[in-house]
Amino acid sequence: MKIEVKVHPKAKREKVEEKGDFLEVWVNEPPEVGKANRRVVELIARHFGVPKSNVSILSGHRGRKKLLEVKNA
Repeated sequence: MKIEVKVHPKAKREKVEEKGDFLEVWVNEPPEVGKANRRVVELIARHFGVPKSNVSILSGHRGRKKLLEVKNA
């Protein structure tokens, strides 16, 4: 399944919210050297109850809007 995600880095609290046809993800990590991306993958995996290896970023590695693929969700 492919999911559009809007990321909010350097947030005070981490959470995942469903907003219609996309997800909003707040992460504590800063957007540098892939730290925020790794945390987004961890939170999305936990949200859908799948291993981190089943979540991959297809596009948007350097932006706030990303397209993720979640396998076996």
